[in-house]
Amino acid sequence: MAKPERDLTEKTLASHIRFQGRLLVVTEDEVELADGRRSTREYIRHPGAVVVVAEDDDGAVILERQWRHPLGAAMIELPAGKIDSGEEPLACARRELQEETGYAASQWRELATLHPCVGYSDERLILFLAQGLTQTGARPDDGEHLEVFALPLTEAVTWVEEGRITDAKSVVGLLWTDRLRRGDWPAVPEG
Repeated sequence: MAKPERDLTEKTLASHIRFQGRLLVVTEDEVELADGRRSTREYIRHPGAVVVVAEDDDGAVILERQWRHPLGAAMIELPAGKIDSGEEPLACARRELQEETGYAASQWRELATLHPCVGYSDERLILFLAQGLTQTGARPDDGEHLEVFALPLTEAVTWVEEGRITDAKSVVGLLWTDRLRRGDWPAVPEG
């Protein structure tokens, strides 16, 4: 028998922007906790992003290697990018796949919505599977330097297991797609 759920809602009493950059907004809220006490919450507002598992006809996935300044390292990742204001997630996924990798896809499926940093950010990532790939030519953003390559899905999963791919959105996308391929995951309706 399921336990009744307590109301854990926190009421925002005041909200202050502490930093506003081109991408992120750092906010501090004064809140009333569920028990009536007061506290503060610091968090990052993020516009949201998409992640694309682009799978070619041979079962390889398109990956990219990109320098990530906060980590001081080049990371191996799935194509991904920020959703622009007013942009639909699927339109963003199509744009990011083409800009970053030079591929277009004829078949798209939304797989999941992820919240990668619930303790300090409202970021949401929408994960897509793209198939029916054709090469159209990459157009990376100014200052974006990427090394794009294809890797069999099974090998990409091995790279996750070995710790060569550690980017959370990419780990989830690759493992999710692997489970779909093996039939270990419920079918996702095609959209």
